Amino acid sequence: MKSANLRSAERTGAIIEFDNNQRRKFGSPVCGVDEAGRGPLAGPVVAAAVIFSDDVYIEGVFDSKHVSKKRRVELYDEIVHYALSYGIGIVDNFDIDSMNILNATKEAMNIAVSRLSESPAIIIADGNFYTHPRLLVKNIIKADEKSFTAAAASILAKVTRDRIMCEYQKQYPDYSFSDHKGYGTAGHIDEILEHGYTDIHRKSFRLKAVQGVLF
Repeated sequence: MKSANLRSAERTGAIIEFDNNQRRKFGSPVCGVDEAGRGPLAGPVVAAAVIFSDDVYIEGVFDSKHVSKKRRVELYDEIVHYALSYGIGIVDNFDIDSMNILNATKEAMNIAVSRLSESPAIIIADGNFYTHPRLLVKNIIKADEKSFTAAAASILAKVTRDRIMCEYQKQYPDYSFSDHKGYGTAGHIDEILEHGYTDIHRKSFRLKAVQGVLF
């Protein structure tokens, strides 16, 4: 049986090789884009875009959902340190309500890409919906499990959003935003029923559990 370290190294090598194949096909630099926060009932949607030079190796980079909280924070610092360029895009709950979550996610991704210091030859985007007005985009389902740059973007987006939600808990102490991060957990729904919506809740995300009570 392979050790955990060997499996991690092999996984990292595989997703780096995926990006190397994109470089051979489309040129450099390769940019990965991913988001965090499409599903929650509160808070922003956050996207990240990341570019690395072709000689960067950071073991453990993978889809943020499969990385522990402690390790995500460690990897965040390594990614920021070694990235050739990165950008973060944030769209708040008011804009999510006005333009819908899909368009808000695209906007967050566009903002992240616009903050890169280099123009990528290709963008590898997690999902199946992202387009860019002038750059080549390759949409891939579960790109954060296949592409090194997309996986790195998923970690930057997740850690950034988690930090935002932890700050919101200080502003709204009746809500456990540092725990549930705005997702529709049973505990979060109980908080809404007891205290009502805050200014960071997405009013367009109607829940049967609160309709007839708050509306």
